[in-house]
Amino acid sequence: MARESLLLKLQQASGAEIVERDNWLLAAHFGDPLEEYRAVHTRVGIFDLCERNFLRFTGADRISFLNGMVPNDVKTLSPGQGLYAAFLDIHGKILADARVFCTDQALLVDLPELCKEQILQHLERHLVADEVEIQDLSADWTMISLQGPAAANLAREAVSISALPDSELAHATGAIGSCNIFLIRVMHAPQDGYDLVLPCSEAIEAVRRLQEIGKKFGLCWVGANAYEMLRIEAGIPRYGVDMNADNLLLETGLEHAVSYTKGCYLGQEIIERIHSRGHVNKQLAGLILGGRVPVERGSAILYAGREVGKITSSVFSPYKDSAIALGYVQREACNPGESVVVRDRTKEITAALAALPIYPATA
Repeated sequence: MARESLLLKLQQASGAEIVERDNWLLAAHFGDPLEEYRAVHTRVGIFDLCERNFLRFTGADRISFLNGMVPNDVKTLSPGQGLYAAFLDIHGKILADARVFCTDQALLVDLPELCKEQILQHLERHLVADEVEIQDLSADWTMISLQGPAAANLAREAVSISALPDSELAHATGAIGSCNIFLIRVMHAPQDGYDLVLPCSEAIEAVRRLQEIGKKFGLCWVGANAYEMLRIEAGIPRYGVDMNADNLLLETGLEHAVSYTKGCYLGQEIIERIHSRGHVNKQLAGLILGGRVPVERGSAILYAGREVGKITSSVFSPYKDSAIALGYVQREACNPGESVVVRDRTKEITAALAALPIYPATA
């Protein structure tokens, strides 16, 4: 049975049309996905990220244990800092993408809810004599995001905080009225923004307060349809769609989740071998399609008459005024500007490979 966001009724009051995705009932749009898209680029949009999940790591060995489980260097973090990471199997295949945040007393790991059970089992298998406790916070916390050029001004007015975090994944505690929150600086789109982690017990009231204060900044709810436009333009892969346990981490473009100077971690041998070779056999690429109609996931990518890849995501891009896509392409055909053909069922469409992100970041 699909789960329901705590904020769903609040969103329905704003005109949300509901869709099921990743076993969640989410807002597909609020009447006009293109207006929601424009709000993120020109004002500020609010996203419901209820399908994200937090795990809390405590105990004397929490840093060394987690550092051995992810390819990025957790030991470099000080309280208030964060980094991108991933959980890998011994073959360097990606089990989940993640973000790690350091506080005074714990490490917090944010990952997709659909990966949670597998990752908890994965972690338990490798806990031997480590003094580490792992707590699932999904019943206690939910997440929203403010994205757009007015996100910082809205956050300054709505959140009681000593100073807004000033670097990617930096974080701090604050409050919206009487609701204590965890605020993270992060980009989910070409514009800058902030994720807000809210206690479930007070989330509805806190979001109502944000909506009221946000009126002066043109705050607009953003549904899954507009989010997909922004995500694909930004070249951000989504787990379960653009990547899964069949993909090597370095195929996905998530090089920022890897440190090549840290000590041992699960999957290191494969990652280091690929890195020393200087390339992967295939990699995630952007495509600009000839036409405004998106193609189906799984459509073949052809180069010189031969299949060299598959489409993973496709959407109409207002920025390019055409359909765009993400897909894995063999190394020989990966050069931006290279002309390829996409076979969508019985139809063939000319496309050009594009560097990621398709829409350049402006933060």
